[in-house]
Amino acid sequence: MSFNETDVQSALKNLIDPNTKKDFVSDKSVKNIKISGINVSLDILLGYPAKSVWDEIRAMVEAHLKTTLPSVGKVSVNVSSKVVPHAVQRGVPLVSGVKNIIAVASGKGGVGKSTTAVNLALALAAEGARVGVLDADIYGPSQPTMLGISGQPKSVDGKSIEPMSNHGLQAMSIGFMIEGDDTPMVWRGPMVTQALDQLLHQTRWDNLDYLVVDLPPGTGDIQLTLAQKVPVTGAVIVTTPQDIALMDARKGLKMFEKVGIKIVGIVENMSTHICSNCGHEEHIFGAGGGEKMCADYDVEFLGGLPLDIRIREQADSGNPTVVADPDGNIAKTYKQIARRIAVKIADMAQDHSAAFPKIVVQNT
Repeated sequence: MSFNETDVQSALKNLIDPNTKKDFVSDKSVKNIKISGINVSLDILLGYPAKSVWDEIRAMVEAHLKTTLPSVGKVSVNVSSKVVPHAVQRGVPLVSGVKNIIAVASGKGGVGKSTTAVNLALALAAEGARVGVLDADIYGPSQPTMLGISGQPKSVDGKSIEPMSNHGLQAMSIGFMIEGDDTPMVWRGPMVTQALDQLLHQTRWDNLDYLVVDLPPGTGDIQLTLAQKVPVTGAVIVTTPQDIALMDARKGLKMFEKVGIKIVGIVENMSTHICSNCGHEEHIFGAGGGEKMCADYDVEFLGGLPLDIRIREQADSGNPTVVADPDGNIAKTYKQIARRIAVKIADMAQDHSAAFPKIVVQNT
């Protein structure tokens, strides 16, 4: 019994990608189907980084084709990922060397936003993406410490700055420019926004799939200006289940909506605490707050992270959890959240800003 390319396509229409919840055909992931006698080879090109599950997807596709095409012989599936640029808010210039910018924000301080941002960046990198981190918290830069980076960036031409790097990430922060960890940035708002603009646009980002921007907490004049100057593909809101944190997180979400930035979803940090002695799990900041907020605003709940002393210790030491314990349960949670973020961004409209409209003048 023979089969053709259409039969292969029809078979894969019934196979759902567990990450996107869509079939591989409608998601336009099936490429280069080749049939040689009874043997089939094809490519699965994912629009999001997912290196840790490539083998799982390959085995799933091969098994499905062998089941649905009884006469098939050898099935060879090659799985890879390709991240493309997606649209940002109108009127904001794009950043050279960066495909997509993910803003990580919170309504208030102390919810673990910076720790979440760096671990999500490391998780995206672990999944095979090229990733950078921009520390936009000018008053309280923490990414140099969390990434274990010291020293100052160099300039090769006197105009642009080379990003610093560690753990496979490119990084830039005002913290690299100042002497000592205790030196305060006594600046007014316009100086802060100008500094961020320079850090963003004068850094020579090297072909990044994602630039994770660790925004300062709050929704004041500075945060609004930053949101209007940074070409953001989507924003991730970090909160805790505590009512006061959720109240401020809602304000942050509304701020992004007002400036036309899409909300990727919400991450609930410090969801539960598990006692290191007895293993008892307790919702010390409340339960279900992040999920309720998602339901209220029709946004995705990306996942919950525990309140765990190891997360704090590892970030403080310059080796965040995703690199300190890459196979641990917490790192796996960060990677699951990072994949959800990447999948959500892959579903957004692609960026066609490079194609200028054709202007036609007609005589009437």
